[in-house]
Amino acid sequence: MPSAPNTQAANPLSVEPGTILVAEAEKDGFTTFLFDGRHGLFADEPVHLGGRDTGPSPYDLLLMSLGSCTAMTLRLYASRKSWPLERVLVRLRHRKIHAADCETCETEKGFVDSIERRIELLGPLSEEQRARLLEIADMCPIHRTLLSEVSIDTALTAVP
Repeated sequence: MPSAPNTQAANPLSVEPGTILVAEAEKDGFTTFLFDGRHGLFADEPVHLGGRDTGPSPYDLLLMSLGSCTAMTLRLYASRKSWPLERVLVRLRHRKIHAADCETCETEKGFVDSIERRIELLGPLSEEQRARLLEIADMCPIHRTLLSEVSIDTALTAVP
C-alpha cells in the first residue's frame, strides 16, 4: 500500500489543522509570516528595535490575543444571559516593571511582566451586570493560560 504524500515536503507552508506555522519572511530582518492554514498575517519588530514595523510585535500579538479572548468571552456570557451589552472595547498595555514595585507578585528581584487591561462595556447594563462581567473577564481562556503553568516542548525537526 503506497504511503500518503508528505504535503509539508511538497509545500513547506502547508499546515495541519490546529497547527500554526511561523516562517521568516526575509533573511536579514525580523519580519515573520504567521499562518494557520486559513489566515495569514505578518509580525515584526518596530524600527527602533531593528525591525521594519510591517506587523505587530510578538508582545502586541500576545495582547491582541488576550484582548480578543476577553471581548469574545464577555460577548458570549452577556448573550447567554440576554444582557443588553452593545459593545466591548478592551485596551491593553504591556511593560516590564521592577519586581519590588509589584505588590501582588511572588517574584522579589529583577523584573516582572505587567499587563494593564482596561475594559469598556457599552450598553444599558446594571452595576451588578458590569461587576459580573468584570469577574468573567478573568475567566477568558487566554487569561487563564497566561496565569497557569505552561509546558512548552521544543525540538528540531528533520529537514527534507
